[in-house]
Amino acid sequence: MATENKTGNKTGPAALRTPLYDLHVAQGGRMVDFAGYALPVQYGGIIAEHEQARSRAALFDVSHMGQARIVGARAAEALESLVPGDIAGLGAGRMRYTQLTDDNGGIRDDLMVTRLAGDASGDALAIVVNAACKDDDFAYLGAALAGWDCSLEIDESAALLAFQGPEAAAVLEAAIPGADGLAFLQGDCFDWRGVPLWISRSGYTGEDGFEISLPAHHAAALAEALLACDGVAPAGLGARDSLRLEAGLCLYGHDIDLTTTPVEAGLAWSIGKRRRAEGGFPGDGTILDQLRNGPTRRRIGLRLEGRAPAREGAEICNADGAPVGRVTSGGFGPTVGGPVAMGYVAAGHAAPGTPLALTVRGRALPARVACLPFIAPGYRR
Repeated sequence: MATENKTGNKTGPAALRTPLYDLHVAQGGRMVDFAGYALPVQYGGIIAEHEQARSRAALFDVSHMGQARIVGARAAEALESLVPGDIAGLGAGRMRYTQLTDDNGGIRDDLMVTRLAGDASGDALAIVVNAACKDDDFAYLGAALAGWDCSLEIDESAALLAFQGPEAAAVLEAAIPGADGLAFLQGDCFDWRGVPLWISRSGYTGEDGFEISLPAHHAAALAEALLACDGVAPAGLGARDSLRLEAGLCLYGHDIDLTTTPVEAGLAWSIGKRRRAEGGFPGDGTILDQLRNGPTRRRIGLRLEGRAPAREGAEICNADGAPVGRVTSGGFGPTVGGPVAMGYVAAGHAAPGTPLALTVRGRALPARVACLPFIAPGYRR
């Protein structure tokens, strides 16, 4: 049963608190239970926070995510035995998006991998995994890496901030000189008032931005310093979801899971040429076959007519009314100015422009297949 605090927020009785919990409450955050953590779903309003990230700079608390390092002489080789991404090809400080796959090609989780500079002990990789999966991920990785010359080091003492939006770079550069010099999907070590930071130019909103990992006990001070800057405001889970939906980005447990493969999910771009040729990862038979011959279903974007949104689980039908798939994410796209959705349909109905209908509360809402993302990304290449 949820408990209610004096501000009317609802969180589970065992909800964990991130290092920014008190700051969220002080900022008026409406706290909810998410993946076992008390996090703000919004402060003043989801649409306003969404537009803040699209037009200026928004600060998100993502400290609930799992952070760890894989360290040892064969770290890259070991991780490549578990993911279809090209990890060995990463240069120091470079990042890559990939997935942990199972023997059927299904996705256990998606993750970001960064190659660190390494030291005398050999290679070092930093990984960030989803909060809801991190316990299972770390148990799986720990067991799978046991036969390799490397080890998993879970970092439970670090916070993680996402600083996103077209003005984020200028604000961060003023506070932390050199940060704006990072390229997209590149990270490096920085110092802020004597506090060590790892900053990467990355995020999950479709905008230019950064993710900042730092010791948990310094997180509130850095967050307060950034929020005190002109053009910066906090944003919660609601805006984070609408931003990633407009950007066509998958949410684990909704758009991707053990029943979906990277190819079905439209993530084939994350599988490098060498990995396609060599295989050597769980589910490679299924995934490589789908790369060659195409999957039987595909993740698509959907633009709906009218203003009513379609939510997860809504049935997708063809022009004749026959079911061809289901919505996995949906809602109102503030930047798009209308409802958008993503889902899976039989491959023959996945071409952009294909007319479809989504069943919402017993009504068939007209829609068309749309190219993803729904907005032009603002990443700095």
